[in-house]
Amino acid sequence: MFKKVPHTYVIIFSIIILAAILTWFIPGGEYSRQTILVNGIERTVIEKGSFEYMDSQPQTWQIFEAFFQGFVNQAGIIVFILMIGGAFWVVNSSKAIDIGIFSFLQFTKKLEKNKLLKNTGVNNIILTMIMLVFSVFGAVFGMSEETIAFIIILVPLSISMGYDSIVGVSISFVAAGLGFAGAVLNPFTIGIAQGISDLPLFSGFGYRLFCWFVINLIGITWILRYASKIRKNPKLSPVYDTDIYWRNRNATEKEEVVYSTPRAAWYTFIFISIGLVIFSWIYPFTEMKIGNSINILPTIPISTVLFIIIGFISLRKSVHFFILNLLLFTIVFLIVGVMGYAWYIEEIASLFFALGLFSGIAFNYDANEITKQFLEGAKDIMSAALVVGLAGGILVVLEDGKIIDTILYKVSTSMEGMGKLGTVSVMYVIQNIINVIIPSGSAKAALTMPVMAPFSDLVNLSRQATVMAFQFGDGFTNMITPTSGVLIGVLGVAKIPYDSWVKWVAPFILVLVILGWLLLIPTVTMELDGF
Repeated sequence: MFKKVPHTYVIIFSIIILAAILTWFIPGGEYSRQTILVNGIERTVIEKGSFEYMDSQPQTWQIFEAFFQGFVNQAGIIVFILMIGGAFWVVNSSKAIDIGIFSFLQFTKKLEKNKLLKNTGVNNIILTMIMLVFSVFGAVFGMSEETIAFIIILVPLSISMGYDSIVGVSISFVAAGLGFAGAVLNPFTIGIAQGISDLPLFSGFGYRLFCWFVINLIGITWILRYASKIRKNPKLSPVYDTDIYWRNRNATEKEEVVYSTPRAAWYTFIFISIGLVIFSWIYPFTEMKIGNSINILPTIPISTVLFIIIGFISLRKSVHFFILNLLLFTIVFLIVGVMGYAWYIEEIASLFFALGLFSGIAFNYDANEITKQFLEGAKDIMSAALVVGLAGGILVVLEDGKIIDTILYKVSTSMEGMGKLGTVSVMYVIQNIINVIIPSGSAKAALTMPVMAPFSDLVNLSRQATVMAFQFGDGFTNMITPTSGVLIGVLGVAKIPYDSWVKWVAPFILVLVILGWLLLIPTVTMELDGF
């Protein structure tokens, strides 16, 4: 007789208890910190050689307080999830996404009539293209939290295509994670790490691009093989039982849809168009930042013209296609905002909130109905938001226990007396371990690079190799560590239990970690440009 698998909340709270136990056995310690300018932005970094032991702060009853503090610390992501859930519930209630998925599936069936595409596998091509888009976003501007918004679209799409929720998460969140690990031009990881290490910004681009290609080749192949297996036999999915939520949701939403365009949709179109024209006049050009290059483009005016043209055409068909147009340009302006105006989750959440509001108005909902639908969506996704706060409690316990710096100090001193390959290998292991404790790439770069970059000089190891060890160590384990608010949020939205995810992703992470180590070897054995 098998014991019941613990709930995700139980697993995470158990980790909080384990963290509290560690504070009783690991001595307290602390580095001195200083504020420096990194690529024109102030960053708080560790002062090398400043570590001092101090009295530890063993955690006891604080494990109960950790949930509250974790909720406070992760408030941004939590509110982001609630706003996304509410907004998409309004959009979903219009049946626009269902129509979009149905139209997409009809389109793929037409493509299958082409013999070449049929032999290659239309679905494989579609999944690959989606994954490459998210991977590029992860590599260029560090897409991470933003993937939560796409889970609500891509998981139902994956179920409709005969796959499971794991495939839906993989083609968005995992794909972005592959790009994040490749980090060709990611300013939040590579940019900070190289700035602290006094390296030219985004130097070593050629080898890093090669690594991104190899990581995606292996990663996408792994996901496609799994997807193919699940499509042949859906019951092989480790989340087959829990995916009943999505299968039932898709089934209940396949009701007859009346195609029409109410006047409210035209009024909404005119109002948004006027607003975009005003913004185009205020912001005629946008500095689109890709790596260390800046391209000044009329992005908002071009997007406005396209929105007006496509919006008018979609309204001639039905309000459902107009709402899909709103969704499309929400994504377009998300990209413009992130790359051109340094948007983060506050602005992105507001953008999706506007999507939900305008979708409801266009569908002829009154204010009470929009509010009702929004609250239904927030309620449906509440468990995902709460678990993010609980996971944040793990870091609270470790930080309040004063053992994070001690762990960093101990692992950094363990590298002494090793050769180049040994040192870079140990650095890689250390970064993977620290990533479980500190999942934020920018925070980890600020904490570890001031220690590791100067140390690499002592053993004649390229600082670029040290940055690569950080890059890979920061990227892969984000997809499994329970301290990652983004991962826990994604799994909560997708309704995937954490233990089921770990069983599926653990072998994949192992392969990626080994691949990362293999890609580090040339950084110490070959002459590479920028190294």
